[in-house]
Amino acid sequence: MERVVLFNTMGRRLQDFKPIKEGEVGMYSCGPTVYGRAHIGNMRAYVFADTLKRVLLYAGYNVKHVMNITDVGHLTSDADDGEDKLAKAARENHETAWEISKRWAEQFSKDTASLNVLPVSIACKATEHIADQIALVKTLEEKGYTYRTSDGIYFDTAKFPQYADFAHLDIEGLQAGIRVDMSEKRNKTDFALWKFSKPTEKRDMEWDSPWGVGFPGWHIECSAMSMKYLGKTFDIHTGGIDHVTIHHTNEIAQSECATGQRFVNYWLHCEFLTMSNQEKMSKSLGNVVNLDTLREYGIKPLAFRYLCLNAHYRKQLLYSKEILMGANNAYNKWCNFMENLKKENPKQLPLNELSTEAVKYLEEFKQGVFNNLNTPQALATMWNLIHDKNINNDEKYTLLMDFDKVFGLTEVNAEPEVQMEIPAEVLDLLDQRNRFRAEKNWAQADAARDAIKNLGYVIIDTKEGAKVQKI
Repeated sequence: MERVVLFNTMGRRLQDFKPIKEGEVGMYSCGPTVYGRAHIGNMRAYVFADTLKRVLLYAGYNVKHVMNITDVGHLTSDADDGEDKLAKAARENHETAWEISKRWAEQFSKDTASLNVLPVSIACKATEHIADQIALVKTLEEKGYTYRTSDGIYFDTAKFPQYADFAHLDIEGLQAGIRVDMSEKRNKTDFALWKFSKPTEKRDMEWDSPWGVGFPGWHIECSAMSMKYLGKTFDIHTGGIDHVTIHHTNEIAQSECATGQRFVNYWLHCEFLTMSNQEKMSKSLGNVVNLDTLREYGIKPLAFRYLCLNAHYRKQLLYSKEILMGANNAYNKWCNFMENLKKENPKQLPLNELSTEAVKYLEEFKQGVFNNLNTPQALATMWNLIHDKNINNDEKYTLLMDFDKVFGLTEVNAEPEVQMEIPAEVLDLLDQRNRFRAEKNWAQADAARDAIKNLGYVIIDTKEGAKVQKI
């Protein structure tokens, strides 16, 4: 097993990764809430988790990867009020919550596959684990950590003295800063474990429980399902940075109070994808971009994966069409290089037969990915290898295929090219630009290129010749 160093949110420090069971990794990732289509901001978290898993596999570990599908219980407010997001989407679309969740869960599976995200070992739906969630709430009730209100069963965070530790919360400040009606909550940080159905409503998704008909709170599902499949204490839990202060803090509280054991040893969180105006991408802000949006730009989803790899997971990823186009150009160059390299029929060599110079690239790549998933450094190593004329094709091909076990950039099932109608004016300018370049009239060629850009298109030089794509 290779040495892997990870940044643990618990303690805010880099640590050598040491699994509970030698050679085996239990890993849980917070999955999608399937009330709508996941956008590329969401997708960054799944590319990150997939990259982590690929690095662990590359290091020689077996990985059992569990991910939840939230198809009930996630309310429109983290304060445990508002509608269930599935119920709200169903009402607005004149469908049942079951229909909504099925459609978007299937779409999520297609979207992650198009990003070369490896299938998880177990994808578990909240609605299929209601009994497990009720049993966990009952355990917490029996141990004295819950109380009942008119709208549900709540966890009393005051009874878990370590509640603030994980997120470094200022509990006294939070309490002093209360500006909303807490209703029957004892503490602002208390959260719902089980919500009662309103007497006046009939929900699509509701179940009998020891406390009455209702549905689970959002946080309880992750604790119930992760521990069901990975044990009371497991190795790694991943998610977005926005989960630290509420969702993951609540998971820790309810899990450790129920079992009396440490819940997770390593917590890893990825930063937001942000728009050029520094807003995070979110459905509530109405600024979402999904994979079909990229396809409309003529960009394959794997170019977005490349964009994710080109930024460290702990740094915000800035998104704009221009930035995406830059990643797309780099990804296309990689694809073209690999295609041309394969035409030379290179041999894939055993790694132990590489030359001393080639081994230096392998060691540099490992230094990057095993050092807290430093994929930007690893990509730089890849490009240096590609441009190194002293490394022969067999060794380049061997190393690049080895690197791609982590990068995941090779198309498994190539998507059909997106056909877009290009305006005649743009095509005429492209012809002019090609003619000027052939005549070595660089000033006029640049002027034609700029005119194309002003019309909303960008020139992409490929081995088949120059093409244009919409910006």
